[in-house]
Amino acid sequence: MPYNSSQVYQPEADTYLLLDAARLEVKPGERVLEVGTGSGIIAAELAAVADVVATDINPHAALCAREKGIDIVRADLFAGIRDTFDLIIFNPPYLPTLPNERIDDWLEYALDGGTSGRDVIMKFAKDAGRVLAPGGRILLLISSLTGLPEVRDLFFRNNFTSEIILKKKIEDEDLYVLRLVRRT
Repeated sequence: MPYNSSQVYQPEADTYLLLDAARLEVKPGERVLEVGTGSGIIAAELAAVADVVATDINPHAALCAREKGIDIVRADLFAGIRDTFDLIIFNPPYLPTLPNERIDDWLEYALDGGTSGRDVIMKFAKDAGRVLAPGGRILLLISSLTGLPEVRDLFFRNNFTSEIILKKKIEDEDLYVLRLVRRT
């Protein structure tokens, strides 16, 4: 399949907000997993200080990240990941999307969060603990369009605490970066 850059989510305000949070959160030498790396900009920057692995379901995004020298697994979320990580970073598809709004291309995987905007986030929450090292943290970017209380409750029900570490107003939505840790 030839690489098509128009099928890769390009960095936007959400990417840069998550990158800012990741810069503050990562510690030298940590094992980091970026789920849904897209263009690979976050993974590439963190690779200067940490051991980074990335995943993306989109073959075009995987090629883009590989060109940046990122160790990438083409996978749906954590599929095929057997190791554990100190820090997991995820900018999920969070836009509420009705079936008739779907565009049926690879870029849609970066945008379509299902009717609530939380479909992929629910799958992520159920499996994240499997690859999170003891004492590890997750940075998750979400939008007010996705429902902040609902997302926090979803993770609480999956045994995580959450705190907002960064917030930014973008046009008609608020973007949040949550730090999630296992409840003890």
